[in-house]
Amino acid sequence: MRGLSIQVSSRKGRPFAAYIYLNRHLGQRAAKTEQVSSEVVVDYAADGRPIGIEIVTPEVVALDQIYEAFDRLGLGRPSPDDLKPLRAA
Repeated sequence: MRGLSIQVSSRKGRPFAAYIYLNRHLGQRAAKTEQVSSEVVVDYAADGRPIGIEIVTPEVVALDQIYEAFDRLGLGRPSPDDLKPLRAA
């Protein structure tokens, strides 16, 4: 997937959250959120465009849960290589 950016936040050396940015403009904030699974939340801009996917617990999230979010949004699934930062966390 082109343009995929992932940020993994950690505390005391352990990941506690991750965020996949989807064509988000600088300073843009979520106007609406949708819980896809217990570990995955999608953020939407005011115009309804998906702007990011939050991974609540990157240590335990299954790739299938992340792929479900991409499928629900009608986006092409990222490759496993694109998601390596989550696995490294």
